[in-house]
Amino acid sequence: MTASEAGIQALQIAARAADAKGAEDLVALDVSEPLPLVDIFLIATGRNERNVAAIADEIEEKLLEAGIKRVRREGRQESRWVLLDFGDLVAHVFHEEERVFYGLERLWKDCPVVPIELPVSAAE
Repeated sequence: MTASEAGIQALQIAARAADAKGAEDLVALDVSEPLPLVDIFLIATGRNERNVAAIADEIEEKLLEAGIKRVRREGRQESRWVLLDFGDLVAHVFHEEERVFYGLERLWKDCPVVPIELPVSAAE
């Protein structure tokens, strides 16, 4: 089983939104094989709690604009690890320390990486 086209489209919107708010180290994993209800995990890092919250809010806003509604959100109050469930896509926005501690990439290391297409910034 591989990630659906809807999941990949949601991923690209979410990744661009996260990038626009300064998210770092974006990684997308195809978890459709071990998790039948989810296609893709997007993992992103924010520099501090305010940045984590801003990234999560922007992802949610841009996906809603695209007609993709959030099913569940957890962790927004503390903004150390915000989980946004959109059905086919689950976005994990971590504070740097939590990302290292929980190591989702290690837990899901057998899942294929999904390419993320981000716009090239003028500074590059």
